[in-house]
Amino acid sequence: MSEPVLQFLDVGAGAQARRLAVLARDGAGPPLVWLGGFRSDMRATKAEALDAYARAAGRACLRFDYSGHGESGGRFEDATISTWLEDALAAITLLREAPVLIGSSMGGWLALLATRALRERNSPLAPVGLVLIAPAVDFTEALMWEAFPDNVKKMISEDGVWMRPSAYSPEPYPITRGLIEDGRGHLLFGTPILPGCPVHILQGMQDPDVPWQHAMTLLEHLPGDAATLTLVKDGDHRLSRPQDIDMLIRAVSGISAG
Repeated sequence: MSEPVLQFLDVGAGAQARRLAVLARDGAGPPLVWLGGFRSDMRATKAEALDAYARAAGRACLRFDYSGHGESGGRFEDATISTWLEDALAAITLLREAPVLIGSSMGGWLALLATRALRERNSPLAPVGLVLIAPAVDFTEALMWEAFPDNVKKMISEDGVWMRPSAYSPEPYPITRGLIEDGRGHLLFGTPILPGCPVHILQGMQDPDVPWQHAMTLLEHLPGDAATLTLVKDGDHRLSRPQDIDMLIRAVSGISAG
């Protein structure tokens, strides 16, 4: 089986035009689509492991970088949840059949938003299953804004940006007023979430970024029976250890088998 070749997908128009970097592996379906996390990219550990599984299993697999991430164009500080949702939906349209969406952290929120959008359009590409790793649903509000001290809120509101220190990089990253305000138009908690397909959530209980209770809240918003939550007692946010990767592959394989 040939290896995926880096290609670019044009998204948006005018000042919002950008090029997304894409790696697409041919194979049998349902295709696996990786939706990475905030500030992550399609060549990170879990994404590479998913592609390796797809290669071994003869599965189709699609990875891409959001605008302002990895090898894609656009500036991170100019992007919002709306931007990255548009990116995800554009990448999904490259497929020929309904996929399994695998979303990590922010990608878990985007996977749910993309699923809702595709169902509303009666799209044949609405997913057949979701695997969500530490899904940061509504994170701009529930995990950022509501947790920020007043001085940080003031800085974002008045200056338009706050440079947030990162536990994963020596460089801080911008949290913009646009990101926070746009996120409020995509909040899911408060009403039932109806993905219309099986959902498997993987969540570390030692996660400092997305508390395991957040995953419980998501589960409570999924009224269907086909929702599973696996808690990893010693798991962190990334869930990238060998045993975590094995768990992810089992979840993907199980939900793909339906």
